[in-house]
Amino acid sequence: MRSIIISALGLLATVATASLQIVPGATWTATNTGQHIQAHGGGILKVGSTWYWVGEDKTNGTSFINVNCYSSTNLVEWKYEGALLSQTASGDTGPNRVIERPKIIYNKATSKYVMWMHIDSGDYKEAKIGVATSSSVCGKYTYLRSEQPLGHQSRDSGVFVDTDDKAYLLTEDRENGLRINALSSDYLSVTSNVYTFAEKYESPAVIKKNGVYFMFASQLTGWNPNDNYYSTATSLSGPWSGWKKFADSGSNTYASQTTFVLPVGDSFVYMGDRWVSDNLMRSTYVWLPLTISGTTATLKNSVNWVLNPSTGVAGAGPSENQYEGEAASLGNNARVITCSACSGGKAAGYIGGPDSGAVVFSNVQSDVAGRTSIRVKHQNGDKSQRIADVSVNGKTQRLAFLPHGGGDPASSVLNVDLKAGANEVKFVGVSGGYAADVDRLMVPKS
Repeated sequence: MRSIIISALGLLATVATASLQIVPGATWTATNTGQHIQAHGGGILKVGSTWYWVGEDKTNGTSFINVNCYSSTNLVEWKYEGALLSQTASGDTGPNRVIERPKIIYNKATSKYVMWMHIDSGDYKEAKIGVATSSSVCGKYTYLRSEQPLGHQSRDSGVFVDTDDKAYLLTEDRENGLRINALSSDYLSVTSNVYTFAEKYESPAVIKKNGVYFMFASQLTGWNPNDNYYSTATSLSGPWSGWKKFADSGSNTYASQTTFVLPVGDSFVYMGDRWVSDNLMRSTYVWLPLTISGTTATLKNSVNWVLNPSTGVAGAGPSENQYEGEAASLGNNARVITCSACSGGKAAGYIGGPDSGAVVFSNVQSDVAGRTSIRVKHQNGDKSQRIADVSVNGKTQRLAFLPHGGGDPASSVLNVDLKAGANEVKFVGVSGGYAADVDRLMVPKS
């Protein structure tokens, strides 16, 4: 049974207004690039009716390339808007540098967007915080400087703006513990320390609900996941409660690390990174509904779920029809291959390539017409992503497939318009390259 706790009323409301799915850990393809979203260690800011997701580009591993920005009006379909900061010839943003966990806040008094981020050398010995500004949320940012705030180390970082518009910088000080620092009125300088936790935690994120502050953070285990914790207080200066787990004990926070907690309506979405340390490009995102009640935070895992972006109400993933790749129509040298971990032990392979292999699912059934998400179970044994052109009822879009990493097939999410009744879904390669092997399609019935 999928482990999302929702009310019957909430489920009905969600299904009626949205059926696009969030699939934790899946390949998430940007709508206009056909590439997996590169916004790791990121955060989200809403401006008007649009959400902006800003995070690290890990295409080439640890070293800084870009801080990327994506936009969405529904929190599922994301368009690449461009790089806010990019590698320069030298300095903090030069080659072989580290820039991590960029977070943006808006200063109402100055009308400036302010980005704070972890700045470091390739050996992580500098432990600084950096700041940049822009007049637009997804425009080019002017990099200002880096420093050790108040003379202390700063690695994983976060930001928080309180209901009185005062802003705070959250920093991981390896020597002394997790710190909450006050920012100046223009949000550009650190002015004082508000609280320092004695315990050693990183990846901080703060929210406030009904006068209660929640600090979320992970233990110090490098790129490897662990059971993340939270603490609560009625003042940022404390006293703070003892630390408690918010996900199932022993789950390693469902193989993820806290990066941000997003308020949506009256609810919250946990945003975590599922890091793959030996190939950071293929790290994925684990987003799940976070339940806040009084001073208690609870996170439950789910294969897939539906979010109403207006109200924040979370609904369980829909029931699905399954269509096996080996049962589809295979053409131009696409053929059935053996896949021990796949459903039925087989999959559709050799899609694309020099022979332009094609796979057509010709009788994909849905009960109700509308926009929804198909989970494509696949295997990609390469170290880089593969790409396909996927046509649904004649409308074509790009779909990325991250390396599945061995073992069970991975998921890639295809957001489409389905007709009531029969639909056709066709996979082909791009520019002579091979797409991933397709194990099966998981298609919502309604």
